[in-house]
Amino acid sequence: MPEKEEKKTTKATAAKKAPVKKAAPKKEASKIAVKKSNQVVSKKKNRKEITFSIGEGKKYTYAVGKRKTAVARVRLYENGKGQIEVNGKDVKDYFTGILSQNATDALKATESSRSFDVTIKVLGGGVSAQSDAVRNGIAKALAEYDVTHRPLLKKMGYVTRDSRVKERKKPGLKRARRAPQWRKR
Repeated sequence: MPEKEEKKTTKATAAKKAPVKKAAPKKEASKIAVKKSNQVVSKKKNRKEITFSIGEGKKYTYAVGKRKTAVARVRLYENGKGQIEVNGKDVKDYFTGILSQNATDALKATESSRSFDVTIKVLGGGVSAQSDAVRNGIAKALAEYDVTHRPLLKKMGYVTRDSRVKERKKPGLKRARRAPQWRKR
């Protein structure tokens, strides 16, 4: 009788003989908060809570103003004294120079700066874009509060959102349209 030949193990047969390991169960990625020693830590950005000193419990008109990446959430309180707070600070402390005038232009145009208190939460963008977003938000809130203000604010361009944003960078270029410098030699 012929002797049995030893079977050579190849990679394919070795893989078949190897013990199969079960995959570990995946951890849930959808958890929003992690509990550590009786303290809940949010995975979202730690955003500073903004407190306002005016307008508690009063009736208000709400609007959102935008410019570039800045977003301003505006509350217009009736029967006010003309106080304006941006992120918990006075408007002249938050915006310096001409930007504070720019932010309150809509109130001055409608001659209602002394009859409303305004609280604003503004996020994103730079200071100039935030100022324009505040102006847009105040104009929208005024137009919603009193429809007779809308034609004047629309004519001045305060109700319309300025949709100009930075153009995306293209591959092979240094910026959106700036090409690398060309050399002849």
